[in-house]
Amino acid sequence: MKILITGADGQLGKEIQNLFVKDGIEIIPYGKKQLDITNRKEVNAVLNQHQPNVIINAAAFTKVDLCEVEIEKAYLVNAIGPFNLAVESKKMDCRFFHISTDYVFNGEKNTPYEVDDYTSPNTIYGKSKKLGEELVLAINEDCTIIRTSWLYGHKADNFVNTMVNLSNKLDELKVVDDQIGCPTYTKDLVLILESLLNEKPGIYHVTNLGKCSWYEFACEILQFLNRKTKIIPVTTKEYGAKTPRPMYSVLSNKKIVDLQIHQRNWKEALHEFLRKEYGN
Repeated sequence: MKILITGADGQLGKEIQNLFVKDGIEIIPYGKKQLDITNRKEVNAVLNQHQPNVIINAAAFTKVDLCEVEIEKAYLVNAIGPFNLAVESKKMDCRFFHISTDYVFNGEKNTPYEVDDYTSPNTIYGKSKKLGEELVLAINEDCTIIRTSWLYGHKADNFVNTMVNLSNKLDELKVVDDQIGCPTYTKDLVLILESLLNEKPGIYHVTNLGKCSWYEFACEILQFLNRKTKIIPVTTKEYGAKTPRPMYSVLSNKKIVDLQIHQRNWKEALHEFLRKEYGN
């Protein structure tokens, strides 16, 4: 089996490469410098060269605040890029996996979002990812969309590593306590993605189990590492983020549960990540 990965130099792309190394699988990694997914000709040439059985699109423009400024780039990378990949994968009759986000929802619910809940994003990032989903589904019915949230992986720019780095410099940190979601370890996401290679196409929500606020997440990180930095809970309004975030973005994993695919609680996954990343 040949699996071509776009966004291969990102934290998720790297995790896919690490975990998919096994007999019978050839990994073909393409980072953004090697393949511009917004360029249809490039996409066509690369796919025709390699003839993959599976394409996993882990490429995305995820900087939420920057998306509000670089709107054209957001739509090109998060919508047109997936569209190009869907078109070419359809021509080649290969499976297409597209990674999406909790930001396609507006965050106004107080119960976990199901895969068929109405999407109504409030940000350019969310809107561009929603359009990407719609274009992919319109083109290639043999595709799988995986929505995830609060993703963190090794040696990458993410919330976990940011909290640890800041705790090395500061005596106290202010962290938002009224946004609720679920942290997701890239390893766990990739292991479930691997299981979905053998399942029907469709939309799946894949996160670790449970929920927490960013404040609770930060407390768990620093407590596990025995850091003394004081964490102060603040409201979203007090924190003053430039771009609105979903206040509640817990995704329902019901479809994964029904498939009896193993899942872990977010704390268990986080502790493993921290032991590997920081040797605790």
